[in-house]
Amino acid sequence: MAKSDAPSTLEETDLYLFGEGTHLRLWACLGARRMEIDGVTGFAFSVWAPNARGVSLVGDFCDWDGTRFPMHPVGTSGVFDLFMPGFEDGGVYKYEVTTVFGRKQLKADPMGSWCEEPPATASRTFESTHEWRDAEWMAAHRERDVTREPMAIYEAHLGSWKRAEDLAEPPAHDEPVSSQKALEAATKERRIGYREIAESLAVYVRELGFDYVELLPVAEHPYDGSWGYQITGYFAPTARFGTPDDFRYFVDCCHRSGVGVILDWVPAHFVKDAHGLGRFDGTAIYEHEDPRRGLHPDWDTYIFNYGRHEVRSFLLSSALYWLEEFHVDGLRVDAVASMLYLNYSREEGQWLPNAHGGRENLEAVALLRDLNAAVAEHFSGRFTIAEESTAWTGVTRPVAEGGLGFTFKWNLGWMHDTLSYFGVDPLFRSGNHDQLTFAMVYEHSERFLNPLSHDEVVHGKGSLYNKMPGDPWQKRANLRTLLAYQFTRPGKKLLFMGSELAPTREWNHETGLDWYLLGDPDRAAFHRFVHDLGALYQEHPCLWRSDPDPDGFQWIACWDYGRSVVSYERRDTGQEAGDEDHDRLIVVLNLTPVPRDDYRIGVPTPGTYRLLMTSDDLDYGGSGYEALQEVETEDTHADGCRASMVLSLPPLAALVLAPADPEPVDP
Repeated sequence: MAKSDAPSTLEETDLYLFGEGTHLRLWACLGARRMEIDGVTGFAFSVWAPNARGVSLVGDFCDWDGTRFPMHPVGTSGVFDLFMPGFEDGGVYKYEVTTVFGRKQLKADPMGSWCEEPPATASRTFESTHEWRDAEWMAAHRERDVTREPMAIYEAHLGSWKRAEDLAEPPAHDEPVSSQKALEAATKERRIGYREIAESLAVYVRELGFDYVELLPVAEHPYDGSWGYQITGYFAPTARFGTPDDFRYFVDCCHRSGVGVILDWVPAHFVKDAHGLGRFDGTAIYEHEDPRRGLHPDWDTYIFNYGRHEVRSFLLSSALYWLEEFHVDGLRVDAVASMLYLNYSREEGQWLPNAHGGRENLEAVALLRDLNAAVAEHFSGRFTIAEESTAWTGVTRPVAEGGLGFTFKWNLGWMHDTLSYFGVDPLFRSGNHDQLTFAMVYEHSERFLNPLSHDEVVHGKGSLYNKMPGDPWQKRANLRTLLAYQFTRPGKKLLFMGSELAPTREWNHETGLDWYLLGDPDRAAFHRFVHDLGALYQEHPCLWRSDPDPDGFQWIACWDYGRSVVSYERRDTGQEAGDEDHDRLIVVLNLTPVPRDDYRIGVPTPGTYRLLMTSDDLDYGGSGYEALQEVETEDTHADGCRASMVLSLPPLAALVLAPADPEPVDP
């Protein structure tokens, strides 16, 4: 590549760090940035294409003629650069790249901060004018220890939480039928934008008892049906719902409503679409050349070359960009297992070992460690979550101690075992009891998050409601008990949107949730249960402050497989040692439709206990089977405890009990 004497808009330090693989704010020096040079305002464009013969800036402004605005190579960095005086904000552009083979191809800006709305594929310039109003939220959360705070996450897909017809006013009764149909058709075609959905989603999530909303990827992607997991714009919120500042408004609104925002971030692979990162300059610069490293067999996508320094700078900067520029609270890193193993989903002979002959992707491991170290150093109070499905050791162990450094790991083992157990007819649950109890054996090997996510309600898997056995009443009863178990055991919580409605159909990204179900008394009762369960979780520190501590959970009895009953105690280990009045709860699950009177359980601390919740309450659509509102322990040994109490267990239900006169607890 020939050198150029044209002035560069880049600093030597930026180019050095980029080439070293340690640049953490690449968006400040590559892509399209508004600048003023010698008193002239415009946009600077910089793009990395190390093997290109040439790169030109093209768009409507030049009738897409690549001969008019050639870009200048900057030394031997592989970066091409151009300052365009007077270039308008929101202007559409692409790069015309002449490959080493002489072929010309049009590429979107890898660092572009805004794009045309799909199916259009060009990049657009953008300069933010958003004035943040979430200073109180940001300050309060800067020094927090999220491992000891409540974390109930409502997972959402922005395109299908609510559609325009869910917000539209119904047509007047005297409107002509043809006008009504036209209005309905137009409404269904219109997308709900970031600003339009912000307040209603934030208020709904908070009122339902959740602390965070986790969004399926909002980074720009060409195909709606990928749900955002096959990305072309790693620095651009999708234009489907508005501008980058519209997305800033969304996050700002959530924070001011008391709701944190988590984004799914996808460094495991990227799409082959012609305008994307693949073969960007005619060669494999973002991906591996060898398909045994560079192609993902499951998704027919490219895999990043994690060992290339410039790619490391690109990915690290992308992750931190969402935290800095959009005030996002956390990143859930998708498909971590596929990054860690070179033989992931590959047969023998279809993968290349690492330098030591092993199957571990050492470059990906280094990238993930660098990512988590950077988040910990530069973004106090923020966090990362790994979707990691294997037994890789130390996913949440600090980097300094040889771990990957994530804050939390999805507990997919718990999810699979628990859903498998609850899917069994109660008649046969006694033979599957270990599926319910086994997760506690490894519970504190990592810091876990218990997910019931979108992955479990798509591709023919059915809704959570339809996974439950029995008639409609039993399905709802089973599902209430499942959620009570999820919210009262250790670990943070995640529930996919719509599950609170107990829908019969599985999720469809092309339609809104089945909000009409709230008109059904049974579904309204189920929704009320989820709301009250969320309130219970928030009000009791023993359900979240002691998550990292083994002493925060104790089985009372987990061996009654014959009657499919388990009981356990949650304790707030954050209180003073030896304080008998610290926050604690006792949970009993009866996992068959058979009510059990005179059921005795041991009690670690004697006294009087009151019933806080029964999932069988009539208000929740239960049978209303009589459960004692208050019970006194007896000096009778049971379950290894010196005291015990006798309960009436409703069918397919969870009971939550607390000391009758606890000392006030400061959450």
